[in-house]
Amino acid sequence: MKILLTGATGYIGKRLLPLLLDHGHEVICCVRDKSRFYFSDEFKNNITIIEVDFLDPQSLENIPNDIDAAYYLIHSMSGASNYDELESISANYFIEKINKTNAKQVIYLSGIVNDKSLSKHLSSRKAVEEILKTGAVASTTLRAGIIVGSGSASFEIIRDLVDKLPVMITPKWLNTKCQPIAISDVLEFLIKSLLNPLTYNQSFDIGGPDILSYKEMLLEFAKAKRLKRYIYTIPVMTPKLSSYWLYFVTSTSFKLASALVSSMKVEVICRDTRINNILEITPIGYQQALDRALIKINDDAVISSWKDSLVSGQFKGNLANYIKVPKKDCFIDRRKRQIIDSDFTIEKIWSIGGETGWYYADWLWDLRGFIDKIFGGVGARRGRTHKYYIHAGDALDFWRVIYADKKEGKLILYAEMKLPGEAWLEFKIINNTLYQAATFKPNGISGKLYWYSVLPFHGFIFNGMINKLIR
Repeated sequence: MKILLTGATGYIGKRLLPLLLDHGHEVICCVRDKSRFYFSDEFKNNITIIEVDFLDPQSLENIPNDIDAAYYLIHSMSGASNYDELESISANYFIEKINKTNAKQVIYLSGIVNDKSLSKHLSSRKAVEEILKTGAVASTTLRAGIIVGSGSASFEIIRDLVDKLPVMITPKWLNTKCQPIAISDVLEFLIKSLLNPLTYNQSFDIGGPDILSYKEMLLEFAKAKRLKRYIYTIPVMTPKLSSYWLYFVTSTSFKLASALVSSMKVEVICRDTRINNILEITPIGYQQALDRALIKINDDAVISSWKDSLVSGQFKGNLANYIKVPKKDCFIDRRKRQIIDSDFTIEKIWSIGGETGWYYADWLWDLRGFIDKIFGGVGARRGRTHKYYIHAGDALDFWRVIYADKKEGKLILYAEMKLPGEAWLEFKIINNTLYQAATFKPNGISGKLYWYSVLPFHGFIFNGMINKLIR
């Protein structure tokens, strides 16, 4: 079967793609930027990549008409402030195009919307669901609450809170009940619903067997990691203060924190679980889902992370527009060293950031990340998805990977921190020589003042880093 997969570079899409390929399907992957899409060469004969912007109806013409089904995995809640309007526009353009194809089914992953009072985020998901129902193609909506899996936004927030705070003074919404579901079960529901007539033109709630408060989820996570944690809830923390609390303590962006806080006041509990019997699926419990996620993290086998989505940072546009690092009207710190062991240096470059750190004066990198967080930036807490592998589009602390070719020995990072200008960090190996360049393109006088204010630190930070990379 020929399956259209939207959101192919997203958290769910990256995990769903190999499963579809394992089932023998040909997959058409919709992405906004081809340079961000990475897949193994063994699957290249069964994957077609097309660039589609779902806010641009003309680009939707790239979608072929001979598809059999489509997954709609487009979400925007941590992007623009009017994301609800944009989601509705995208859904309308999508369904107009799908109506012209041979598709028999559209599968949409939504949120549980059983409460009478819904947040903006959940109201938007429900609105998209209603739009998809208006199409001539059968629609299947799977409504999930908190998804428990390595790299999911909810899981990473829980992990940040438990790892960093022995004692938590928390808002009262931590007593709200929800029904978490393991990422493995979400994927199984998505796969088994595909072209199954029993799921056509219906909406289903999907969730695990446990109904827990967010407080109980945090404590269960602490138990899984053998950590002693104390949580106290207070009624006086406003939604805005709650958002700032999540933003400063965790790796989430402020926009995502705000959207999550508004949703966490709403109970997300399943009512209609007929699909468990229809598809013969028995979801696993919260504790088992946690154990699986922690094993993936410990084994450095995280397939996808929400942090790699562009909405986790400040980056806008296509990666290709930033590969050519500018030189005109720029300040550049250039350094080079003869390489003692080429393989050693390559491995160190490809392991930089995250838990590994920056090899020299890490406390200054951490301080810069903390300052960035204060001024509304991404900070340094995003880390990296994999300890040893990086691909174009990945987040790496407060950088975005623009170009990464290990065979060529070239890595280009673009700064997503708050800056009065733009910054790049580049590593390349030519003829057994490592070239390292930190480039800053200032934005007016404030940018020039910024460069000169940090210039004294560059001497030993970048000099120390390149020396460590070759030893």
